Amino acid sequence: MSTTPDPEVLLPMLRRKLVILSGSDAGRSFSLQVRNYRLGTDPACDIVLNDRTVSRQHLSLEVREDRVLARDLGSRNGSFCERMRFRELELRMGAIVRLGATELKVVPTEVREHIIPLSSDTWFGGLVGGSRRMREVFTLLQRLAAGDADVLIQGETGTGKELCAAGIHAASPRSRGPFSIVDVAGITPSLVESELFGHVKGAFTGAHSERPGAFEQADGGTVFLDEVGELPLEFQPRLLRVLEGRQVKRVGANEYRTVNVRVVAATHRDLEADVKAGRFREDLFHRLAVLRVTLPPLRERPEDIPLLVDTMLERLGRPPSALSEQTRALLEQYPWPGNVRELRNVVQRVVNLGEQALPEMSASERARFTSVELEMPFKEAKERLIDGFERDYLKNLLERCGGNISRASREAGLARLYVRKLLKKYGLHASKDSE
Repeated sequence: MSTTPDPEVLLPMLRRKLVILSGSDAGRSFSLQVRNYRLGTDPACDIVLNDRTVSRQHLSLEVREDRVLARDLGSRNGSFCERMRFRELELRMGAIVRLGATELKVVPTEVREHIIPLSSDTWFGGLVGGSRRMREVFTLLQRLAAGDADVLIQGETGTGKELCAAGIHAASPRSRGPFSIVDVAGITPSLVESELFGHVKGAFTGAHSERPGAFEQADGGTVFLDEVGELPLEFQPRLLRVLEGRQVKRVGANEYRTVNVRVVAATHRDLEADVKAGRFREDLFHRLAVLRVTLPPLRERPEDIPLLVDTMLERLGRPPSALSEQTRALLEQYPWPGNVRELRNVVQRVVNLGEQALPEMSASERARFTSVELEMPFKEAKERLIDGFERDYLKNLLERCGGNISRASREAGLARLYVRKLLKKYGLHASKDSE
């Protein structure tokens, strides 16, 4: 008796290397695997440095899948990161470490694919979906949530980026710590520094008392930077410094405060395109995107709509029967330019106002969809319109012909084999094949 193997998914796994920037060994680099390394002048070290100001056993690096931990081994001259001496710290990607006269940093080299079983779950935190696309996302989220590396969530507006961030926090070792949310797009530029890093009394007009920023408020937990792509360019260097050193300085203060936070950022923008256009710093992008996850738009996973609708009804305290089959069919046909958020709003509206709200929704929202199509590449827009026409035409045709494929093919002037092919393409079913 044969068994069907569990579905598998390819996950991106980051590879790193250690690059020596200055000192006698400048220019050398070492590939880092998941293991422990010792650095020093002792020939028995894994990475031997030719620097008289470096101790024989100076530093250890514990390389894990999601992060690198650096630990000073009681060196004579100490170990420094961003000019601050440390005994132990998480070595962030791109942060510069100094041992004696030698400077070095860990940088990404490539991404390799790692095969693991596809998640069987249909939810992660507040995210819901049983499609393969979403199960692939859940597989990735389950693995990265268990670590402590920073995460960048990408996706269109309404795909659930905040739910994703909250789910990462809840499934992480930091779940008992605070979850601090910063809506970067909603902050006045003059208050960005204060919101992120805090301020002291009298730092500016209206600063009547001392106030911690989002990073301090999230100490021991996670800070979520929503729509980080909207951060003004002039403030991006300060955020980069905080990400690399985990130290913040309140507006008007002189001293830095150390914070222990995980950073999860989200954006609907194409940050790589913004980097090329000079609107976003390349070093900040790479620092934020140590781990990346992309949430698919709802139009690319329409098979999730029934499950999403039932989940939304349950959260509203209503049974699945609150929506008729006709209404459900209309919801499944719609392209949802506003994604899951728009679907939720429509379900709430129909539950509260009745199904007569659907035609109004259909007319106005379809007009919005047409405007979106006009901004797409010609071939993609044409294919989407044709797909919508074919699906609607077939559903109406089958209803007129009582679900009979032979009658439908004659009435449409199409070969029966082609009608069956179209039905399969759009997941439609006929009651009988011939008369």
